[in-house]
Amino acid sequence: MTTKQLHLNAFLMNTGHHEASWRLPESDPYAHVELDHYVRLARSAERGTFDSLFLADGPQLWGTVSQRPAGALEPLTLLTALATATEHIGLIATASTSYNSPYNLARKFASLDIISGGRAGWNIVTTAGAEAARNFGLAAEPAHAERYARAAEFLDVALKLWDSWEDDAIVADKASGVWGDDTKIHPPRHQGTYFSVEGALNVPRSPQGYPLLVQAGSSEDGKAFAARYAEAVFTAQQTLKDAQDFYADLKSRVVRAGRDPEHLKVLPGIVPVLASTEAEARAAEQELEDHIVHEHGVANLERLFQLPAGTLELDAELPADLPSEDAIEGAKSRYTLVVGLARRERLTVRQLIGRLGGGRGHLTFAGTPEQVADAIERWFTLGAADGFNIMPAVLPSGLDLFVDHVVPILRARGLLREEYGPRRTLRERYGLPRPANQYTATLV
Repeated sequence: MTTKQLHLNAFLMNTGHHEASWRLPESDPYAHVELDHYVRLARSAERGTFDSLFLADGPQLWGTVSQRPAGALEPLTLLTALATATEHIGLIATASTSYNSPYNLARKFASLDIISGGRAGWNIVTTAGAEAARNFGLAAEPAHAERYARAAEFLDVALKLWDSWEDDAIVADKASGVWGDDTKIHPPRHQGTYFSVEGALNVPRSPQGYPLLVQAGSSEDGKAFAARYAEAVFTAQQTLKDAQDFYADLKSRVVRAGRDPEHLKVLPGIVPVLASTEAEARAAEQELEDHIVHEHGVANLERLFQLPAGTLELDAELPADLPSEDAIEGAKSRYTLVVGLARRERLTVRQLIGRLGGGRGHLTFAGTPEQVADAIERWFTLGAADGFNIMPAVLPSGLDLFVDHVVPILRARGLLREEYGPRRTLRERYGLPRPANQYTATLV
């Protein structure tokens, strides 16, 4: 029995990750703006002793409102509410470095970390897409490399801000009338290419020092950024071999960056469709696929491939002359994954839309709880993952099924904890040390 255990993250998305999940009789099409829905999901994941839950986000209205429940509650606000409804599970929110300022965002994450008792995590994204750019007064999205250069400076500033209070800066000496030690406050006084930030944060250093740092880009720029900063990486991989190659490449980059490879956890996404028999699981998967509106899928692919509307034909394969990844300024790694999937399996556009409907390029697996547990164990033990981003096709039922039927199997195999044990921070659950304050370290 292995002593190494899985890290599980619950990726929560309104009625589920399958784009047609909202059309099922069981689904509530208004769930995406109902706090009780998310409280139920968070408590279910906590019952399964997941390390964390995750909310995606973007500063734009995705696609069209005709396709699926659109819009989302702002994740840091929602996670603050969930912090009061849970006790152990980590709380990870996406926030963009392209359309935020370091001071405000560092303050928000520090506040969440304090309120939750050290359970905050930040999924750092650079935000692709012209729609988001136009919401912030830009005519077009910044170039891919520029977005990552800004992200690196953004994070460097955020780290300075989170360290701008030493841990013992608060004295609270009533007798002398001294509340805090001014010598232990360190204003960043940062002047850079993208940001100018003078003063110290107006929130004390949080329980974790700073939130767990998560990254989800798998392009060359994304992997370079992850090797330097990330402590967990969410990734989409379709095959065991691709996942193993990605895992080995990223871990080697972390070593070359002078970091401990155990201090970065790789979590591929998996969309489980569960039933008591494989045939029933396949039928549930087919029911979802039958509810897909293919016109939406065509439009989504044309946006991803940067093709004019009307280019793709449903019952034909992808055109041979698609742009190269170098020509794509949006989501480069997702573009390459989708094209590779279509070419490798010679899928028509209709078939590709069906394959992407459940997880947008993440691995979709329909089967029994034992089969899903076998797949998870295989990837985990063969060097493809440190854990998984669990992305139920339908919510809340898909998460409940995973917790009630897959989690007990993983526990019986020694791959997952039976209980949380002593209350600890999210960083500790991921096997990471609390970071030293950079200013204190400099002064020693």
